[in-house]
Amino acid sequence: MKATILKHPARTSNTSQPLEGGGSSGIIQPTLIKKKELAKRLSVSTRSIDTWVAKRLIAYIQITPRFYLFEFEAVLAALKKHYQVDARS
Repeated sequence: MKATILKHPARTSNTSQPLEGGGSSGIIQPTLIKKKELAKRLSVSTRSIDTWVAKRLIAYIQITPRFYLFEFEAVLAALKKHYQVDARS
C-alpha cells in the first residue's frame, strides 16, 4: 500500500483541525509534518530529530525506511517530559 502525502501551507497558531464532514462533533485530527518542518519549528537541526528518533524519545510515523512524519504537539510534549521542562514562568 502506497502512502499519499498532501501538501499544505504551514500553520502557526493551531496544529490540529477538525475532520472533514465532522461538523460540530469535536473530533480532532492531528496535522502531520515532515522532519525539516519539525526541525524548523523547534529551532534544531534535522540531525537532532534523527537522534531523537533513533533513541525513541519522540513519536513518529514511519512511511518508508527514510521518510517519517511527526505530530508537532506530541513531539513537543515528549521533549518537555524528557527534558523536564516546567511550564511555569
